[in-house]
Amino acid sequence: MKFQFFFIAFCFLTAVACQEKPRAAERVAAVTEARPAPDWKAHERLGYEVVRELPHDPKAFTQGLLLSHGDWIESTGGYGTTSIRRVEKVSGRVLVKRDLTADFFGEGAAELDGKIFQLTWENQQGFVYDAKTLQWLGKFNYTGEGWGLTSDGEFLIMSNGSDRLRYLDPITFRVVREVTVRLNGKSVDMLNELEFIEGEIFANVWHSDRILRINPANGVVIGVIDLTGIDAEEKRRNPEHVLNGIAYDPVARELFVTGKCWPKIYQIRLVPQP
Repeated sequence: MKFQFFFIAFCFLTAVACQEKPRAAERVAAVTEARPAPDWKAHERLGYEVVRELPHDPKAFTQGLLLSHGDWIESTGGYGTTSIRRVEKVSGRVLVKRDLTADFFGEGAAELDGKIFQLTWENQQGFVYDAKTLQWLGKFNYTGEGWGLTSDGEFLIMSNGSDRLRYLDPITFRVVREVTVRLNGKSVDMLNELEFIEGEIFANVWHSDRILRINPANGVVIGVIDLTGIDAEEKRRNPEHVLNGIAYDPVARELFVTGKCWPKIYQIRLVPQP
């Protein structure tokens, strides 16, 4: 009887623990879905205002940026300088850092189901970490190059430098579907870092001051954000230090951008353009 009691209790506690993450995600979804849409969604052309500046490691070649448990999760690139790291949001202090070997060039990263997924550029291989500790959990394979990565809460959404976004099953990593990104009927390539924001996919266009707002259902660009000027100083230092980081807090509705080796992360407010 004792064994039965403890076994039942163990199963109950395990079930509760396993449900905690989905319930937490559901609470966030309930909060965000109950509110009216943000004003910027009604406008196709958007500019920006800088709300505040936060410190950023100027040696971090940013390839992916997101918010997780109040901290930044950042994937950095470069052969011999690739890492996945947890960074304190306000101070910029690196809390945890996992380096990859010099034969891997890090790319985009995303969080889903308590895990961080990180792409690499040409190795056709990605890595999986625990979202809180960044302990290595495993690896996965894909075809072609890896550029940007985000999640809609169900699938991983991946860019590869082309005009296509691929939806991956987060367990099998099989391609579930693809969408071709089109602006005014013309395909747009060089899609890089991604972030899923208010039901849309935000995508950096490599070597561009633009962020595209993409309809995830069909790939149609429904808006363009012009960030001209925000990276002027960084571009003067090195033409490769381009805009390449988008992070969003869905509860506070705060939007952040940065770039490769920029000394700052900018919180911005989106404002309509004529």
